[in-house]
Amino acid sequence: MSLPGAGFFTAIRGRPQRTFLLCLGAYGLSQAELALFAYAVPSIRRNLGLSLQQMAAVIGVAYAIGGVLQIWFGHLTDRFGRKLMLQVSLGGASLLVAAHALASNALWLTALRAGAVFTGGALYPATGAIVTEVAPARYRGIMAGLLQTAYPLGWFVAALVAAPFLERFGWRTMFLMALVSLPYLLVIQLLLRESQRFDAVRAAATGRSFASSMREMFAPGTRRLTLILLLAQFLFVVAYGGSSVFFPTYLVESRGLPIGSSTLLVGIGNAVAVLGYVAAALIGEFWLTRRTTVVIFTLLGACALLVLVWATGGYWSTLVGFAVMSVFFYGTAAVKFAFVAELFPTHLRATGLAVCSSLPVNFGIALGPSIIAFFVARIGWDLTLSFAVGVPLALAGLLYLLLEPIPSGIDLEAVQARVAGRS
Repeated sequence: MSLPGAGFFTAIRGRPQRTFLLCLGAYGLSQAELALFAYAVPSIRRNLGLSLQQMAAVIGVAYAIGGVLQIWFGHLTDRFGRKLMLQVSLGGASLLVAAHALASNALWLTALRAGAVFTGGALYPATGAIVTEVAPARYRGIMAGLLQTAYPLGWFVAALVAAPFLERFGWRTMFLMALVSLPYLLVIQLLLRESQRFDAVRAAATGRSFASSMREMFAPGTRRLTLILLLAQFLFVVAYGGSSVFFPTYLVESRGLPIGSSTLLVGIGNAVAVLGYVAAALIGEFWLTRRTTVVIFTLLGACALLVLVWATGGYWSTLVGFAVMSVFFYGTAAVKFAFVAELFPTHLRATGLAVCSSLPVNFGIALGPSIIAFFVARIGWDLTLSFAVGVPLALAGLLYLLLEPIPSGIDLEAVQARVAGRS
C-alpha cells in the first residue's frame, strides 16, 4: 500500500513544477518586501514622531485603499492573463516599497504604503490562479497550499535582512533592498507560460467588464458563498492584521526585548510556520476535506495564541509559543487558499480570490491595528491580544462550518458543478 502523495513529484514534473516554483519565488519576494514595514514600525515611529494610534491610522488607510484596488486588479488578471498581471504587480511593488525610504511624514508614508499593498497584494490572486489551473487535480491542494509558504518564508527572509540593517544602517536603507526583485521579472518573462485553462477562455474574458464580474460574484447562485467567505476571511484577518503588524512592537514594548531580538523571534516563528502550511495542505488533501481542516487549524490557532500570551515569559518560551501559534494560526492559510481558489470558475477565479480573500485581508489589516492600538491604551497588550485577536479568530473558524465540505482531488470542473448544484 503506497503512502498518500507518493506519486507527487512524478505527477508535477515539468510544467506544473516550473509554474509552482516561479510563482513561489515571485510571491515570496513580494511578501518579503511587504514584511520589511512591520519590522521597521518601531524605528519609523521614533524617526517620524508617530504615536501607536497614528501608525495604526497609516496602516489602516493604506490597506483599505490597497484592498479596494486589488479587486480591480483581480478582474484585470481574469481579463488579460495571470502572467502579465503577475509581472506588473511584482515590478510595481518592488519600486513602491523601495520608495518608502523617501517618506518624510505620515502622509507620504501612507501613500507609498497604499501603493505597495495594492501591487504586492495583487500577487496573491495572480499566482494562486495560475498554480490552481496548472496543478494536477490529485495534488492541486498541496501545490496551491504550499504556494502560501511564500508568506512565512518571505517574512523570515525579511527578518534576516531587517535585523542587521535596522541596527546598523537604519530603516530607510533597509527598504532599498526591495529593488532586488526587479531582475526576477526577466525570469518570469522567459520561463513562465500562461495556463491552458485561461487560454481557453481568453477570447471571452477579454471582453468582460468589471461590472459584469461583480454582478456574477453577487448573483443569487454565488451570493451566499461569496458573503460567507468574505466575512470569515475578514474576521480571520482582523485577528491576523493587528497581531502580525504589531507583534514585534508588542515584544519590544510589553516584554522588553531589543528590536533585533524581537525581529528575529518573529522571523523564526514565521519560518517554523512553514510546517503548519505543509501539514494543513497534506491533511486537507488526503485525510480531511479542506473546509474541515480550516476549521480545526483556525480554532487550534486561537487556543495557541492564548497560551502564548498567558503562559510564556522568557525569550525561549516566547519563541516556542509564537512558533506553535504560527503553525496553526498562519498555517491555515495553505488549505484555506486552495479551498477558495477551486470554488470559482476559470473566468472568475482571480476575481473571486480578490473579493473573498484579498479584499477582506486588506480591510482586516486596515482595521486590526486600529483595534489593537485603541485597546492597548486602555486594557494593556495581553487582554487586547486575547479579545481582539483570539475571539475573531475563533469566530472565523466556526463560519467555515456553513460551507459544504467538498472532496479533495477532483477536477476543477467537478468542484464547480458541486458548488452550482448546492446553489
